[in-house]
Amino acid sequence: MKKSIQADTITTLMQSQRNEGHYTEAELKKIGFKSLGRNVLISRKTEIYAPHKISLGNHIRIDDFVILSGAIRLGDFIHLGAFSSITGGDGIESSVSFGDFCGMSSYSKIFATTDDFAGGYLVGPCVPTMLRNIKGSHIVLEKHCHIGSHSLVLPKSYFSIGASLGPMSLNMGRKLKPWSYYFGNPAKKIYTLDSHAILQKESQIFQS
Repeated sequence: MKKSIQADTITTLMQSQRNEGHYTEAELKKIGFKSLGRNVLISRKTEIYAPHKISLGNHIRIDDFVILSGAIRLGDFIHLGAFSSITGGDGIESSVSFGDFCGMSSYSKIFATTDDFAGGYLVGPCVPTMLRNIKGSHIVLEKHCHIGSHSLVLPKSYFSIGASLGPMSLNMGRKLKPWSYYFGNPAKKIYTLDSHAILQKESQIFQS
């Protein structure tokens, strides 16, 4: 039987990655997040808008030049690569939620809200809202979901457990199947992932 990974090992791993470029724990508390877990590493170069709508779990690393805006919930064991961004919206009609063990690679984007570019409306924040048609939804990534570098996720997208979107790929509002790897523009399923192997490794973290 494989030995489990103890909580102090996770803490040591996270703290070994901390450097002067990260906010201190005291500084993170002053930002005003809706909730804030343990072992959270956020680059000082991250841009954070409406932190009172953002909930952060445990064991999270957010790298340089990430943009977080609006209603966002991140679970445990989350990594957001450099230059990735999440636009979560108002939290009522739109939001973004990550389950545990999820991640975004560099330059990937999630938009829970977007303008209607094709419906005869004006576009952008510099015109009155009544002249726009803003579309939004609640985007969910269940556990063990990942988004590859330079990929784009648009409103109405849903990632079932274990669903991953490869690099340079587009999900325009589809529900991705469990334990499936998608790639392309638009994204199509390429193959099925080994759920047993992934869940077995997860269990090593939580076994006592």
